[in-house]
Amino acid sequence: MTWLRALAVIVAVAGALLLLASGAGVRLGLWTYGTGFALLRYAAYIGIAAAVLALVALFLPQGRARWIAALLAALGVGAATAYLPYSVQQRARSAPRINDITTDTEKPPQFKKPLPYGGPQVAEQQRKAYPDIQPAVLASGPEAAFARALAAAQAMGWDIVDAQPKEGRIEATATTFWFGFKDDVVVRITPLPAGSRIDVRSKSRVGRGDTGTNAQRVRAYLKRLN
Repeated sequence: MTWLRALAVIVAVAGALLLLASGAGVRLGLWTYGTGFALLRYAAYIGIAAAVLALVALFLPQGRARWIAALLAALGVGAATAYLPYSVQQRARSAPRINDITTDTEKPPQFKKPLPYGGPQVAEQQRKAYPDIQPAVLASGPEAAFARALAAAQAMGWDIVDAQPKEGRIEATATTFWFGFKDDVVVRITPLPAGSRIDVRSKSRVGRGDTGTNAQRVRAYLKRLN
């Protein structure tokens, strides 16, 4: 059954390569994000097939000793290849179909070139899904708060597009890890009688949903501020 063991390894490698290609192709402009998601799904199927083939081959005693390391590797690679698309699918199912998240749903921070907000319907979905996303309140004045907000944005790895201390506004572009999607972020600093309030908004440029990416980004940013 040498052919079965070899097949398990080949299928595992093919699945892993397809998984990597799904994101790399979108980043390089070789295909659309729709094709990228399709390749991600196919990679999961191939990963499952590789894991099953490796398990079957591991139970075949004849000549197993020579293949044990390769088959265990094929099993691990196949399982990992299947898990990533599965985790993305689970996040997509649990997240609301919105792609615009903000700490102020009544008066969202606005970009220099205004981007429309979805209104009460989007706000209600966000409140139900992400009730923890709230403005940050700092004890420092607007100038110090602005510097802190800008430093946090830079620490997030965002590309700063515009920073206006007098207006209390910071705009940036965030790039997602796998597909390289470009999302727009704006931070607003508002003076308070005893400190400053910081609001943030993160909006995807493509798609109706975001698999929770914008909410994760806003949470991570607020954590850096506090």
